[in-house]
Amino acid sequence: MTGSRWLRGLRLSLARLPFGGPASEGPVHAFRDPWKGDPDQGARLIGGHFRFDRQDYPLPNGNWERGPWPEPVREWLHGFSWLRDLRTLGSDRARLTARGLVSDWLAHPPTDPLVRDACVTGSRLASWLSNHEFCLASADPRLQQRLMERMLVEGRTIAALLPLPPQGARGLMAFRGLLAAAMAMPEQTGFMSRFLRYLPGELERLVLADGTVVERSPEAQFLVARELAEMSVMFRTAHASVPPFIDRALDKVCPVLRAMRHGDGGLAVFNGANERHSAAVEDVLAQGSRQKLIAPAMPQGKFTRLALGKSLLLVDSGPPPPAGFDNMAHAGTLSFEFSHQRHRLFVNCGSAVVGAWRDAMRCSAAHTVLVADGLSSADFGPDGGMTRRPVTVSCDHQTDGSAHWLDLSHDGYHAPLGAKWTRRLYFGSDGEDLRGQEIIDGERNIDFTIRFHIHPDVKVTQDDEDIILQVGGTIWRFRQRDGAVRLENDVYLGRGKREVCQQIIITPRPLPDAAPPEGEAAPADEKTDAENAVKRTHQSVTWLLERIPE
Repeated sequence: MTGSRWLRGLRLSLARLPFGGPASEGPVHAFRDPWKGDPDQGARLIGGHFRFDRQDYPLPNGNWERGPWPEPVREWLHGFSWLRDLRTLGSDRARLTARGLVSDWLAHPPTDPLVRDACVTGSRLASWLSNHEFCLASADPRLQQRLMERMLVEGRTIAALLPLPPQGARGLMAFRGLLAAAMAMPEQTGFMSRFLRYLPGELERLVLADGTVVERSPEAQFLVARELAEMSVMFRTAHASVPPFIDRALDKVCPVLRAMRHGDGGLAVFNGANERHSAAVEDVLAQGSRQKLIAPAMPQGKFTRLALGKSLLLVDSGPPPPAGFDNMAHAGTLSFEFSHQRHRLFVNCGSAVVGAWRDAMRCSAAHTVLVADGLSSADFGPDGGMTRRPVTVSCDHQTDGSAHWLDLSHDGYHAPLGAKWTRRLYFGSDGEDLRGQEIIDGERNIDFTIRFHIHPDVKVTQDDEDIILQVGGTIWRFRQRDGAVRLENDVYLGRGKREVCQQIIITPRPLPDAAPPEGEAAPADEKTDAENAVKRTHQSVTWLLERIPE
């Protein structure tokens, strides 16, 4: 065991000892959770169960060690963020259910290691404090005392675990919980001092210079903005000045979050993101930023956002996030999404949190990309991180003001296939003309599939070689050259449920067999050194999406 790990373990053990005097009788400062919950989830909780990632689970009653549940389910359960769902429901029964579940957890504290995870602990602490007025302020004094004693231990636990190893966006939950402890018990001055000491470094590690969160995910961007906005609310509730580094981070993060929205107000679906409700995104932006700025470019985050007329093209034009921040990452390098007004046409398939669907959604085939030989451009290990990834990803953007040209490539297929994929995109005609060329250069001809996933709201029909897309009163035509096109059934998880939709598939046309002319024998198998040299192959397909005039 290294010295730092030993010291952290010692601090954690000491933090959980009952010393330092009695806890406060109640929180000195409490604040109201600024985010709306899900009343449907609240109703399920009253009924004794909850839904997570499209699956139902029973609520624990006196047995919080339930399992074997997937780790994300247990994180959510022990994090108590679901208290806002009961608060949004707002009934007396919801209040009593919330109070009863908090009391039950305090009476039967689980031994699950996740309970001592700094991020889960932070979520739990902040959720207790932000819903205190709703379900705990009028509780029995003995419950209040148990709550404050536990909050003191939880705050010390987080303080002992700082600084955190790389956690990505979820790491900010620990700091939010520590801030909650500092607000509830300001006499414990160490909570605030460690918050102010370690959060600036965490933000520097997490937020790139252009404001993109290092995980390169619209979902992570949303979560970071929400965590920081809630911290800002907490300081203002306590009539304290918001630390300048929080305001500066919000001023960087929020414009990028706006840039990652489609015209419907929801998030683009890259790297573990789903659409989310536009109102939820708007609430975070309203709390987190004073100016409605959209990031004009993301040179460090390496997303390309092109808006023409009423259309929007968003492209994942950079490499996957670095190791340690890649647990949300998908094998979707060079994928794109396209929308017109408030309607999405081409999308990625969404994401899942647990199980086989999570693995399926991370594959290249669940993205609007070229899939070579049935492989993904990246592989993932048991811990969720990438074990193989594109190393070299390039993007050259040219524009004349009225049209855009993108020349993109990655080498994610070099290791398994010796191949390089190049994608060239043209975007013009006021956003009503999108064209592409897909090129595979390699050592041999490779079987490939180009997938264009279509949003469930779009009506799709095939007219000979043309694919007709209809949505929002507009009609679009898709056609291609040098390949074979067909429609296939598809699935979309981007709206939190499983929706059947369709996808356009382009495959290479079969190559003719090379046979010797009639009457001639096949040449002897004798080759010079030059002939034995590896021959490079070049396969290409072009495609076009255009709006049909009304």
